[in-house]
Amino acid sequence: MNDATKKATKLEALLDAAVDSIITIDRNAIIQSVNKSAEELFGYQVDEFVGRNVKFLMPEPWSSQHDTYLQQYQETGIKRIIGMGREVEGKRKDGTTFPMHLSVSEFWVDDEVFYSGIIHNMSARKDAERALERSQRLDAVGQLTGGIAHDFNNLLTVITGNLELLEMQIDASAQLELLHEAQAAAELGANLTEQLLAFARRSVLQPEIVDINGLIRKLSTLLERTLGGHISFGMSLAADLWDSRVDPGQIESALLNLAVNSRDAMQSNGSLVIETSNIIIDQQFSADEVDVDPGEYIRISVSDTGTGMSEDVVQKVFEPFFTTKQAGHGTGLGLSMVYGFAKQSGGNVTVYSETGIGTTVSIYLPRHVGEAERSMLEADSTKTETQQGNGELLLVVEDDSRVRRLALERLKVLNYRTIAAKNGTEALELLDTTPGIDLVFTDLVMPGGVSGYDVADHVHQQYPHIGVLLTSGYAEDLIHSDKLSEHSIRLLRKPYRQAELAKLLREALETGR
Repeated sequence: MNDATKKATKLEALLDAAVDSIITIDRNAIIQSVNKSAEELFGYQVDEFVGRNVKFLMPEPWSSQHDTYLQQYQETGIKRIIGMGREVEGKRKDGTTFPMHLSVSEFWVDDEVFYSGIIHNMSARKDAERALERSQRLDAVGQLTGGIAHDFNNLLTVITGNLELLEMQIDASAQLELLHEAQAAAELGANLTEQLLAFARRSVLQPEIVDINGLIRKLSTLLERTLGGHISFGMSLAADLWDSRVDPGQIESALLNLAVNSRDAMQSNGSLVIETSNIIIDQQFSADEVDVDPGEYIRISVSDTGTGMSEDVVQKVFEPFFTTKQAGHGTGLGLSMVYGFAKQSGGNVTVYSETGIGTTVSIYLPRHVGEAERSMLEADSTKTETQQGNGELLLVVEDDSRVRRLALERLKVLNYRTIAAKNGTEALELLDTTPGIDLVFTDLVMPGGVSGYDVADHVHQQYPHIGVLLTSGYAEDLIHSDKLSEHSIRLLRKPYRQAELAKLLREALETGR
């Protein structure tokens, strides 16, 4: 083998070893050579490239414009593609297109001009950018939604509280019926804000060490009834499934939401399968599943044989109030709640769907490693009875004047004495100057730099004999905090009923003693 042949062989080996695709063309845009990466990227064999105009690898409008750009450069020297990089699209043999970065350079061989194009497939980068953009959009909507739900919960607290106080003073059945309808409507509003807070990742979760498989088996009968007789239901549960520390009530709600969506997508016969598995997510997989940190996860997949969704629809399914159902047949909050719960629990949700084939929704939940006792969710069907106070002195801390007035009135009805503070700073002053306080009933999120947590910490450190009960309709700070369990502090979610308030007050008073 002579030197020229060796040199050519080395050059060919070098080009084939390149990660990016390399294509050379002559002055008429006719392909002279390609490397192996180009074959793999475009789906053609070498002999299908060579001798053809390179524009067949481009969709419109680049295909029609390519020869004009090349001719203009050769005649005028004006560079449109030569000597610079730009983002365009490529076209594969099967007709599909993909984003690519194209860098074109000029070189001469024996007084004859040639051009080389280095092509970098940008599909993965574009997918990651779209996923990140979508995640940021959902975060922004979540912040707005959480703030609105917080204010709405304060309004509902005033409404439901005053309705309960009115109920104690009304005897006429006709008037009571109207009042009960108003109470029912207010409870629907409270459920709506709870859904919005779930999407916004502002729910106060009650995590436990959960046997996911056991929970799914327990829920299977309800799921079968939800799906109806025309849809077959199956389970494929991993025998060695890891534990996860999550809110079991939220898992049940998520699975029911997904089952309802699947049922609605399968109007005739179909099937739904729930599968559980252990999965280790590495750096590469994490890049694909945006916002999921590498680590060990439990995956719960719900697959159906429904109508499926287009890519455009999949990109919007987690947005609140987005629905593909007919008007009046869905709120558009089901998948939003699932998304918010999974993200708040340290996991994620992914959707894979093909039109006419079906959909798979996968929930990723972090593995819990520990020896903590397993706990299964047990519904508490016992009715809470209103418990009266014994004249104890309560410090009420609330920045919303309407909610504060209502709280004072409700506590008076429950036979408590009260003093009030409109913010955390004022509450700290009253604690230090007012003897005989038995309990502090404080909002969690307040302006002025002193939160309900700060007030609770002050009580815990300086007055451990005083009970604390927190209340909030927002509770963002609770998401990543263990302060409640550490100090046995209870939280009352807004809007709340009189019986709930009475029960938790008694429990908090007993804790403080």
